[in-house]
Amino acid sequence: MTVQHFTPEGMMQPTPYHHVAVGKGTTQVHVSGQVARRADGTPVAPGDLAGQVAQALRNTALGLAGAGASFADVLRLTFYVTQWSPEKIGDFMAGVEAVAEEIGLPLPMPPASLIGVEYLFEPDVLVEVEATALLD
Repeated sequence: MTVQHFTPEGMMQPTPYHHVAVGKGTTQVHVSGQVARRADGTPVAPGDLAGQVAQALRNTALGLAGAGASFADVLRLTFYVTQWSPEKIGDFMAGVEAVAEEIGLPLPMPPASLIGVEYLFEPDVLVEVEATALLD
């Protein structure tokens, strides 16, 4: 395996992601920020954080697959969520959990950051997902 995910003893547990990823390989894959849009640009799940998280992750999976990678190869995920507040974590995780099996996203996830932002590029976009992977 090129990527190993783990949470060392003494670090906060449980969390919905691992704290550490060790990658061994030669090819880096960077998937740009994916949002809840279909291939033709049609918005998916307007106003629904869980639905947008799920679709953005589906699009991230497509980007990874296009490079010959999967979530098993992901070193790190970064989520940008508009108007973030801690009360939104339930909806956020519902979106992750709804799609994890479908797209092969392991739970707990690879190391991840959730960054609250005021606004993304369009007013209907609630979440954006970026991924970094490593292949042999």
